[in-house]
Order: sequence, then C-alpha cells, then structure tokens
Amino acid sequence: MVKVRDLGLGFNSDEIVLFKYCSGSCHRARSNYDLTLGSLLRQQLITPGPQERVLSHPCCRPTRYEAVSFMDVQNTWQTVEKLSAAECSCIG
Repeated sequence: MVKVRDLGLGFNSDEIVLFKYCSGSCHRARSNYDLTLGSLLRQQLITPGPQERVLSHPCCRPTRYEAVSFMDVQNTWQTVEKLSAAECSCIG
C-alpha cells in the first residue's frame, strides 16, 4: 500500500493504492544462453563497458498489468494503465 503521490508519476493525491510488484529468484529458469553468458563473464572473455550491467540470469518481471484508479485532490477520478503487476514470470 503506497500513497499515490509517492508513485513518482506526478499525481497530487492523498489516496493510498495497492501497488503489486514482482520479486524473487529465477535461477531455475536459466537457459543455455544464461549459463554461457555467466561462464564467459566469469572467465572475463566478455567485459562490459563502464555503464553496462550484464545479467546472466532471467529477471522476475510483470507479464500482465492492472490499471489503478484513484481520486486526486481536485476530486477528479484518475486511472493509470499498466501500473500494478497482475502476473509475474521469469523473463530473459
């Protein structure tokens, strides 16, 4: 549960909404790509640039989203599409 104004989307509202997010480990979903990339990184055969962050495992990310509705301080209903995670999966 978070305040709408804390979402960082510029809405001025004192309402509290349910923000669902994805978390967790995806190590069991590792593919041959992930295993190979991890090995090449460990051997330093691939060296990422100074601004790059290379991950050798899938990420837990939303695969389906829900809209969230709330009333702002002007008593106007606002709806933000694709805000809250409705379903999660290992991506990558």
